[in-house]
Amino acid sequence: MKDHIRHARPHISRDEDLIFERSAPGKCGVDPLPLEVPSVSASELLGKEFHRAEIHGFPEVSELEVIRHFTRLSTWNYGVDTGLYPLGSCTMKYNPRINEVVARLEGLATDHPYTPPELAQGCLRILDETARCLAEITGMDAVSLQPAAGAQGELSGILMIRAFLAERGNPRRYILIPDSAHGTNPASVATSGYEVRPLKSGARGTIDLAEVDRAMTEEVAGLMLTNPNTLGIFEVQIREICNLVHQKGGLVYMDGANMNALLGIARPADFGADVMHLNLHKTFTTPHGGGGPGSGPVAVKKFLEPYLPSPTVERAADGTYRLNYNRPKSIGRVRAFYGNFGMAVRALAYIAANGGEGLLQTTQDAVLNANYVMRRLQDVYDLPYNGPCLHECVLSDHRQAARGVRTGDIAKRLIDYGFHPYTTSFPLIVQGALMIEPTESASMDELDEFIEAMRAIAEEIEEDPEFVLKAPHTTRVSRLDEATAARKPILRWKK
Repeated sequence: MKDHIRHARPHISRDEDLIFERSAPGKCGVDPLPLEVPSVSASELLGKEFHRAEIHGFPEVSELEVIRHFTRLSTWNYGVDTGLYPLGSCTMKYNPRINEVVARLEGLATDHPYTPPELAQGCLRILDETARCLAEITGMDAVSLQPAAGAQGELSGILMIRAFLAERGNPRRYILIPDSAHGTNPASVATSGYEVRPLKSGARGTIDLAEVDRAMTEEVAGLMLTNPNTLGIFEVQIREICNLVHQKGGLVYMDGANMNALLGIARPADFGADVMHLNLHKTFTTPHGGGGPGSGPVAVKKFLEPYLPSPTVERAADGTYRLNYNRPKSIGRVRAFYGNFGMAVRALAYIAANGGEGLLQTTQDAVLNANYVMRRLQDVYDLPYNGPCLHECVLSDHRQAARGVRTGDIAKRLIDYGFHPYTTSFPLIVQGALMIEPTESASMDELDEFIEAMRAIAEEIEEDPEFVLKAPHTTRVSRLDEATAARKPILRWKK
C-alpha cells in the first residue's frame, strides 16, 4: 500500500453476509403477547385467494440481527452528509436539515393529495409561493411544479413548444441541440415527436452563432440549450443566439439543470429563454435519490402559460387557492396529483432561509470553488478550454492517457483517498473528461484535501501507472467488470 494514502482508511466494520445467509429456521424478530380477543386468520379476513400461507425463502432472523445488519450496511454509504460529492453537472450539495424539519410538520407531511382544496389551503399556498419564487428567480411569468424530474420538465417544455406552434398551423420538424447539452435532451425531443439536429461547439466550447444562423430554417421549431453548458462555460452570445432563433420563428428552451451558477446573477428570461426547467433536487437542496423523489418544475413566459400541465394552482380574488382543471390548451398531466409536494416544501424553506442575498452568495461560492479547483489542477491535468468556468470545471486525462491511465482509472483510485469520484467521460466533446462540481457546500479545507488527492494520483501515474490501473485497493470489493454487471445484472438472491 502506498504510504501517502492520507484520508482513506480500512473499513472498521467487517464484510456483511446477506440477510438470507443469516437466516435460521425458527428465528423470529417479534414476540407478540397472547391475544385477549378471538383471533381471525388472514385467510379468513382477506379470503384465501388473496392470502399467501408463507413466503418461500423469507429470512428468519432475530430483531437484534436485523438491527445490526442494516445499521452496519448504512455505514458503507457515501453521500452529501459524509463527504465531498464532486459529480459534475449533478450539483450534489448539502441538504440543510431545516428543510427536513419543515417538510415533516403535521399538516404538511400527512396531508393527502385528494384532500379537498378548501381543507388544503395551506398546502396550496406553499405550492403557489414556491412557483412565484421560481418565476422571480428565472424571470419567467408562470411555473408548473408538476414534473417529477429534470427530464420530465424538459419533455413538458418541448411539448408546450409543439402545442404553441401547432396552434399556429405548423409545429415544424426539428429541434437544434448543441453537442454541449445534457444527455437527456435528445430523448425529450424524440419523445415529443421532433427530430434532433445537432450543433457543433466552437473553439471556445460555446455555441457558434454562424452555425445557428445556418441551421435555423423554417423547419426548425427551436433551440434547446444548456447555459452554462456542460463544460461549465457561460454562453456569452446568448442574447444574440436567442434573437436569431426568434427572428426565424423558433422558440428557445433552456435546460436549467445548471441554475446553481446563475442564482441572483442572471435570469434566463431576461436573456431570451422562452421556457426552461429547474431541478429542485440540484439547485434548491431537495434530496436526490434513485429516480425520485425528484422535482423538475417548468417555467414559461406568458404566451406559453395556457399550455402548462393541468391542473395549475391559482389564487382567487378573495385570497383563497384552488386547482384549475379547466385548461383546454394544456398539454395535460405529466405527473400524478400536483407533483412531489414534499420537494416544493423543502425548496421553499431553502429559498426563504437564504433570501435573495443568500442565493446570490451560494452562486458566488459555487463559482469560486470550481475555479479554485480548476486552477489548482490544471498543471497536472489537461485543461481543454482555458478560461474561467462557472459552477463546474472540465479537465481531461490527456496527459495520463500517455501512461495508459484513463479518467475511469483515476476515479477508481480517488475512492482510496476517501472521496466520491467525479463525473467521468462526460461531456462527450472532451475525450477522457474529468467533470468536477464542488458546489458551494465545500469548504476550502475540504477542497484542499480533494486537490491534494488528485495531485497525488497524478504523481502516482507518473511513478507507477499499474498501481492506479488496479485501484481501488482499500474497498471491500475490488474493481468490477462494469460491462458484465450492466448487461447481466444479478437482481435477486438464490440459494
